[in-house]
Amino acid sequence: MPSQSTAVEPRARWRATLGRSVRLLREFRHEQPDPARFYTAIAEDSVGQLSTYADLDGGVMLDVGGGPGYFRDAFMAAGARYYALDSDVGELAGLGGIASGTVIGSGMRLPFRDDSLDVCYSSNVLEHVPDPWLMAEEMVRVTRPGGVVFISYTVWFGPWGGHETAPWHYLGGLRARRRYTRKHGHEPKNKYGESLFRVTVRAGLAWADHQTLADVVDVAPRYNPGWARWLVHVPVVRELVTWNLVIVLRKR
Repeated sequence: MPSQSTAVEPRARWRATLGRSVRLLREFRHEQPDPARFYTAIAEDSVGQLSTYADLDGGVMLDVGGGPGYFRDAFMAAGARYYALDSDVGELAGLGGIASGTVIGSGMRLPFRDDSLDVCYSSNVLEHVPDPWLMAEEMVRVTRPGGVVFISYTVWFGPWGGHETAPWHYLGGLRARRRYTRKHGHEPKNKYGESLFRVTVRAGLAWADHQTLADVVDVAPRYNPGWARWLVHVPVVRELVTWNLVIVLRKR
């Protein structure tokens, strides 16, 4: 297990309460029919959570896989000097245009200098790249000493691991993909083996434990209440109930 450094004192009034968990889980129902509502809620919560580890006001941050702009608005409102990277131009133009400060590129080869950012952040992207831990290493590389790396990803064996093909992903990712195509007449947005991959809690903890450039500040189930943090240390159980894992590091 990763050895954790002393927790950073919170700088915001954000708390991982049961009420917050229930509220966010309700928002998940709106991801497909009302993405603006869903992503705005997640972005605002993300600002609060990240602010417990880093001072965003005036900080230079990169959002790896930032998407169409909901996170941009929330982080800029918190005072961050925000840059986004995405490989999908269509995603970036989802709100009508590509904003300034946006970079087209790969998370597995970030086009930024070493030690150039105060915060490197990624929300629900790691499961969409074929080499997730290379992306994680890149995020650490571009973060300055003392800066914060925040990685959050959907756990494959959680109830939402197959994204829109869930819960059939429990019978296999390719089988779930084929079933979705037969039922809906088109491929899912997240195609297992192409744009969706199996990433586990175990793999995340192993990577955090073995990387040598940053101290592990926190590992936690992102959407669960704070009292459920211990679940990430219980093999098998953690894969089913964590839903989404957060790994927070501070660059040495």
